[in-house]
Amino acid sequence: MAVGARDFIDKLLVEKYAQEKVDNHDENAYVSKVSANDMLRAMDATSNHYKTMLELNKRLTMVCYGVVSKSAKYVQTETA
Repeated sequence: MAVGARDFIDKLLVEKYAQEKVDNHDENAYVSKVSANDMLRAMDATSNHYKTMLELNKRLTMVCYGVVSKSAKYVQTETA
């Protein structure tokens, strides 16, 4: 199995870009644009909001169960 251009267009592209330099690494490419402390603070805030939301959801679920159970009307049916 050969690797390379298979048709005329591929051959032309290989010829065109064979001499192009693609080594465009510079020192700025390795430096993060976002501060690590800022990212950690944002992650902490997000996790705190999510934990608060889960706690409120749990409390709301319990309140809803209480309301439903207090408003239920129990009807006695015939016993055999």
